[in-house]
Amino acid sequence: MSTLPSGRDELAGCYPRLEHPTLRVNFIASADGAVSVDGLSAGLQGPGDKEVFDTLRMVCDALVVAAGTVRAERYDALRLTTEDRIWRTRHGLPEFPLMVIVSGSLDLDPAQLIFADAPVRPIVLTHRAAPGDSPIAEVAELVRAGDEQVDLAAGVAALHERGATQLLCEGGPGLLGSMIAADLVDELCLTVAPLLAGGGAGRIAHGPASPPRRMALRHALTREDMLFLRYARPRA
Repeated sequence: MSTLPSGRDELAGCYPRLEHPTLRVNFIASADGAVSVDGLSAGLQGPGDKEVFDTLRMVCDALVVAAGTVRAERYDALRLTTEDRIWRTRHGLPEFPLMVIVSGSLDLDPAQLIFADAPVRPIVLTHRAAPGDSPIAEVAELVRAGDEQVDLAAGVAALHERGATQLLCEGGPGLLGSMIAADLVDELCLTVAPLLAGGGAGRIAHGPASPPRRMALRHALTREDMLFLRYARPRA
């Protein structure tokens, strides 16, 4: 087991952009499996966690998040630091990644900073039965995939067609569970916090039953008792 590096390029090397389309998910959990403390993931954070969080955003083409997580975690606009933007442009990427919110109901606040302060117009991935006159259409591009519920596979394919092949998902657990059921997850980046949270907090994924998906451990890194795991789908 190695120590989590601190340099931007060294960290990016631990979470590289890949030649093939990849959907990578990033979650944090306590040592006893809780996904939150008092309903929020912030209570689990510790040394190194924000650096990994920021690095994963820096290297992705698009960040995909469920509407419930956007509301609960009070997401701001997807603005990167100057240094991260320089890294992206140096590697031939747009200055900012796309922000993609998955919402079947379009129950989102257009005044929330994720929309109102966005450097790039966000995408809301929804379905064809969603309201056609939502005010969210004024601040985001609506991409409809599926008839009465969001078809995640079709949504991912639509992002690939736009050139966004390196996707990062930050949750929530319902979205991750649906992505697992749709067999879309290529990588899991899991931070394990050295806490016993107890209580009734949920796990990182819940949703429809699906066959287990075998993953291969790519690295296990540590910093001050925080554990950073990266699993990837085995490839031939």
